[in-house]
Amino acid sequence: MKFGRAYRSRSLKVVQDCSVSLAPPPPDKEKDVIRQSCWSNMPQELLIEVLARIEASENSWPLRKNVVACAGVCRSWREVMKEIVRTPEISGKLTFPISVKQPGPRDSLFQCFIRRNPSTQTFRLYLNLTQALADDGKFLLASRKFRHATCTDYFISLNTNDMSRDSRAYVGKLRANFLGTKFTIYDSVPPHAGAKMSKSCSAKLVGSKQVSPRAPAGNYPVAHISYELNMLGSRGPRRMNCVVDAIPASAIGPEGMAPTQTEFPHSKNNDSLTQPSSLSKSISMENSSSSSGHYLNLLDRDNNKPLVLRNKSPRWHEQLQCWCLNFHGRVTVASVKNFQLVASADQNGPEQENVILQFGKVGKDVFTMDYRYPISAFQAFAISLSSFDTKIACE
Repeated sequence: MKFGRAYRSRSLKVVQDCSVSLAPPPPDKEKDVIRQSCWSNMPQELLIEVLARIEASENSWPLRKNVVACAGVCRSWREVMKEIVRTPEISGKLTFPISVKQPGPRDSLFQCFIRRNPSTQTFRLYLNLTQALADDGKFLLASRKFRHATCTDYFISLNTNDMSRDSRAYVGKLRANFLGTKFTIYDSVPPHAGAKMSKSCSAKLVGSKQVSPRAPAGNYPVAHISYELNMLGSRGPRRMNCVVDAIPASAIGPEGMAPTQTEFPHSKNNDSLTQPSSLSKSISMENSSSSSGHYLNLLDRDNNKPLVLRNKSPRWHEQLQCWCLNFHGRVTVASVKNFQLVASADQNGPEQENVILQFGKVGKDVFTMDYRYPISAFQAFAISLSSFDTKIACE
């Protein structure tokens, strides 16, 4: 009996010692281990040189995933990548998830396409990897249509499998009125200081309970879209007017500036990288010349009117007996949904002739979407979604 008790006592002691040694370290100590790893201890000059060469060599997807992978190694690598990788406006590249909320390039159009799934009422936005209209593309954003009694919502997400408003991947939504003539684009981040969050029926689903403290549920109106009444198409093609309240009209000028978001709300306490979408393996954000505060207050300091976009006027083709626009080969199927947006004629200057957003049909459920500065992929996608909605009073 004594031997048995001694054996059990010794066995218990061994198990306790093992459990202590195998237990994970506290969060603070775990961060210290990562910070002091061999990767983070590389000489700063060497690290910058290596990462700069990787960023410069991987110009397009799918090879650009190596840049994102480097940003996910450790904190010091991430900080260096934030300094090296530039915004889409400067680099002409979409790298991290935050890139879809930043303005596109000034001198060219980002070529994207949208795949529609009528059975599930979902839409997926991809970046063209090649000049071919049928390539697989790089996934950027997804949207799902939700019908209500008096309106329709299109939730937009970074994750094609999770499009709920309480998700960490939620970036905004498009809301249509019953007639499909008035639309409002909502962003999950306030466009300027003092912006008020809109209360809607979708907000009631979440209620006052905060689902995730790092992903505050918010809907801030940033743009309004209206379609002129056009019963039975008697006035010709659709006529769209888009007022982007989040962007000043001066942004289309040579020295104009559009607000540039630098981080997602749930990234402020971003000690480790996450993976909300297939755009990248991280939720890392790019570094820009302005901070988040600069983004929020830019419009407050600018007294200009908001940016106004309108349809570029099509011409009537006598031989084809239809209205035509020059899409430079990016649109191949005639459709009432096709459009090109330019800055309103009220804004003087040659910039009004430049197409800021064009959208058109190339297949049964495939549509091209090309955009440029000063709007972002998120804003362009939301505007394009308005063309899919049924318009009782417009056609």
